[in-house]
Amino acid sequence: MKSEQIQKSLITTYRRRIWAKFISAVKEFELVKDGDKIAVCVSGGKDSFLLAECFRELKKHGNQNFEVKYLVMDPGYNKQNLKKIKDNLKLLDINAKIFKSDIFDIVFNMGGSPCYMCARMRRGHLYKFAQELGCNKIALGHHFEDVIETTLLSIFYNAKIQTMMPKLKAKNFENMQLIRPLYKVEEPDIIAFWKANEVEFINCACHFECDSNIKVEKKWTDQDIGKRKEMKLLLQELKKKNPLIPISIYKSTQNVYLDAVLGYEKKDGSNVSFLDDY
Repeated sequence: MKSEQIQKSLITTYRRRIWAKFISAVKEFELVKDGDKIAVCVSGGKDSFLLAECFRELKKHGNQNFEVKYLVMDPGYNKQNLKKIKDNLKLLDINAKIFKSDIFDIVFNMGGSPCYMCARMRRGHLYKFAQELGCNKIALGHHFEDVIETTLLSIFYNAKIQTMMPKLKAKNFENMQLIRPLYKVEEPDIIAFWKANEVEFINCACHFECDSNIKVEKKWTDQDIGKRKEMKLLLQELKKKNPLIPISIYKSTQNVYLDAVLGYEKKDGSNVSFLDDY
């Protein structure tokens, strides 16, 4: 079967480039523990489908005793994109629960950055549905480049040094957590994996991606929906000069030397200045 061939390639051909990095993140950041019931969120793209494949393999051969549910949220996909997701679920033999929301329509009629609002609303719906299924964690398919791009976005546009965390406690959903097991997996390897296995996926598939007229009609700007793409292009250029730059950015978030920064923000929101102890 096609699904069996794909799973085999994950732990053979792509063992070092994908599977080992997935396992490394799970262990280092303690993402999966005995007794967990994890909702693996499949958006329909290459990253979340890889996440589902990794969890199926972990469930088969891992040491932890945990449960997995596969969730697909339809935020308002057109029929063609929804059919593509269902076809890929069947092709990969993934038994997923599909639930519907109206996020695309709501975001379309709101102000502000559509991508930011969509991401926040998606997460809330996923937490809610996963909690109803008895899950205590949701797993998302963010990869290594997402982490680096988020770090750069924070510096360039928010004037803060912060990054995308490998796991978070939900603020509005009691006893729920978010985990990112593809944290160390690089996007080019994900693309290569699916290309080698001859499987294609939808992209974002939202109104802003699928309808070029909407941005003009709603007066969305390139800045509203293109900041992450800008960081992606910047990162690509930096890697041409030095392929180790992304790794250096990643490691810098683990090696913050507080005696050599002007200040930092504490958990309670208060600020500390270097002058306080000068």
